[in-house]
Order: sequence, then C-alpha cells, then structure tokens
Amino acid sequence: MDNESKSSDHVDRLRQQWANELPDLDTEPMTILGRAYRLTNLVRPSIEETFASFGLDRGEFDVIATLRRSGAPYRLTPTELYTSLMISSGGLTHRLDRLQKAGLVVRERSAEDGRSVVVGLTKDGARLAETAFRADMASESFYLAGLSQKDRVDLASLLRKLLISLEARKDGDRA
Repeated sequence: MDNESKSSDHVDRLRQQWANELPDLDTEPMTILGRAYRLTNLVRPSIEETFASFGLDRGEFDVIATLRRSGAPYRLTPTELYTSLMISSGGLTHRLDRLQKAGLVVRERSAEDGRSVVVGLTKDGARLAETAFRADMASESFYLAGLSQKDRVDLASLLRKLLISLEARKDGDRA
C-alpha cells in the first residue's frame, strides 16, 4: 500500500474523483459533512445490532432511553416524547404499542390532568434501557480507540460548535 492510500480515506477518494470531473467546484464541505455521514453509516449496523441483542430496534431504544434519562419517576407526556425524539405522534404511538406489549412502558392518566396521558417506564423498562445503553457506550468507545483523549476532546468541541450553529440556524428558520 502506498503512502497516499494510507493517509487518504473514502472521502478523499470521492473528492479527487469530483476534482477530476468538476475542477471548478469546491468540495471542502465533504471533508466534514461527508465524513460525518460516512462515520454514521459505518457504525450504525453495530449500534443496531447492540439494541437487537436486547430485543429492541433503534426507535424503541430511543423511547425507553428518553424516559430513563428524564430522571425519576421516568414519565413524560407523549408530546414531550415525540418532540424530544423528533418524530411524528403516529410514529411514537406505534413504538409505544410495541413497548407496552413487551411490558417496558405503561400509559396512565395524568395525575395533574385526568384528560391527558403520561408514558412511564416499568422497572423492567428502566433496567433494560440502562443495560442496553451501557452496552452501546462500550461498543461506541471501541470505535474511538484510534483517537487520543486530546483528539476526542478537540473533535467533540468542534462538532459541538458546528451543531450549535446549525441548531441556531434551524431555530431561526422556524421563527
């Protein structure tokens, strides 16, 4: 393997192909966003496999994890859930049906407003959310082994900065 292939990645190769075909086009955004997309595609199967080993798909895990990280008593309204998960209310209903059948969540009338419903984790749901999340973090740590602690801190900081700017822009578009 030559030195160029050792120091180039998939995105570098794509950029070179585009440079040959469209030399006037600046493909610099691919150096960040293309790599973020590629990283997501490379790790997604492992993450999904981790959740599947607990009998969950990614969406189901997202629901129980959202409830678990909300803190005791691990209850949220459906609106709080689907807003946090950025999904439709219909998509949430389908997930809740499956999770309720599995005994991981319950739907109860709100103590504050008997007309509304809250979704809560069962003890089994809370235990499963924590166990699956711990396994997921162990798996994801494996993928970061090639970076030093300083590299991780620097990369996380830059990604945070980018995400904050994009979220602010998105929030500004809604206003």
